[in-house]
Amino acid sequence: MPTLRSLFAATLIVLTTGCASGLNSTQQSELAMLRAKNLAVEVKQPVLGAGLGLLPGGGSFYGRAYGWGVVNLLLWPASILWDPVSGYDAAETLNYHASREHVASLRKRDMNELDSKLTTNEIDLKAYTLEKRKIEDKYQ
Repeated sequence: MPTLRSLFAATLIVLTTGCASGLNSTQQSELAMLRAKNLAVEVKQPVLGAGLGLLPGGGSFYGRAYGWGVVNLLLWPASILWDPVSGYDAAETLNYHASREHVASLRKRDMNELDSKLTTNEIDLKAYTLEKRKIEDKYQ
């Protein structure tokens, strides 16, 4: 059983460093834009991550922050103060990165198809340039 002093020190460390940093404002805007264009991928549900944060270490484990999950498990019920936020932020971060990878793969696929059309002379350079601009606009 941890002593009161070590419990206080661990709590202080967790509260000052945060369990999950979440997305910065630029990343939040980018994820919102991807969602508006129906290009976002949701690998984790942020609301579920927040709800699981009420359980001992649940939000952190859900967000794949296993080390923090163990810490929050040991600090439960005090971890209820920050683990729901950590679970939500971690899910959003995972969704952001998965969405970026998804968009990059879609863009690459479309560009490969377009390059193939140019190589086989299905389209000319002018049409290629116009289509390339459309692809870049779609995935920006």
